[in-house]
Amino acid sequence: MGASRFIRGFIVAACLVMVATVAVAQQQQDSKEYVPMERQAGKDVVWLPTAQALVDKMLDMAKVTPQDFVIDLGSGDGRTVITAAKRGARALGIEYNPDMVALSKRNAEKEGVSDRAEFIKADLYETDFSKATVLTLFLLPEINYKIRPKILDMKPGTRVVSNSFDMAEWKPDETYKVDDYKQCQDYCTAYLWIVPAKVDGAWKLPQGELVLQQSFQFISGTINTGGKPVSIVNGRLNGDQISFTAGTARYAGRVNGTVIDGTVEAGGRTTQWQARR
Repeated sequence: MGASRFIRGFIVAACLVMVATVAVAQQQQDSKEYVPMERQAGKDVVWLPTAQALVDKMLDMAKVTPQDFVIDLGSGDGRTVITAAKRGARALGIEYNPDMVALSKRNAEKEGVSDRAEFIKADLYETDFSKATVLTLFLLPEINYKIRPKILDMKPGTRVVSNSFDMAEWKPDETYKVDDYKQCQDYCTAYLWIVPAKVDGAWKLPQGELVLQQSFQFISGTINTGGKPVSIVNGRLNGDQISFTAGTARYAGRVNGTVIDGTVEAGGRTTQWQARR
């Protein structure tokens, strides 16, 4: 009987030791920080970090200031958001992988910018990013094309920068490549777009009509100020800023919804002009 109690006691003690060992091992495992692997699978893309040199250039091209609100779609380890926050901007990372979100928050804390750098676990297709003044991307071309209509609905003047992948027929306003191999080995091209105002269609002038055809930031059409229509050349939009030439007259203005106000230079004189929907 005594031997039986001894054996039972030994078994119980051994089980308790085993449970404690497993608990300690689990605690040690849980305490280890998540380390992402390059090319690990994500929801729609594999993860690759953007070289810091290209992150810096993308934010330079977008002219990020402390007045900006930067949103990074697919923010990965958070480096773009953190870099923007270091420049004084408010920045938000949208990331589908919760482990990446947690890692990004730790990185922001380590860099001392957690008050300006926020990260959330979300699907970029279902996220409202319309309030951003700067949008950063490192997504596949087909994803860029899919979200392009939402981007074009953003406030005119919003700056959009992408690592390596374009927007099809929406040509970039600026392109830059990091040529220093020590700073960037792969995916080293940055593209910038400025979201243009929507001006396609007919506009009424005090004494005539302005008819515009728009292809993203490029415009063509005719203007009639009381005579025969004159074709527009060199038409361009830079956010809400519009400019074009008609004959010898150079027009410039600002688009504000259904009104364009600006100046026209012709014959050595500068006068005001306005057009309305």
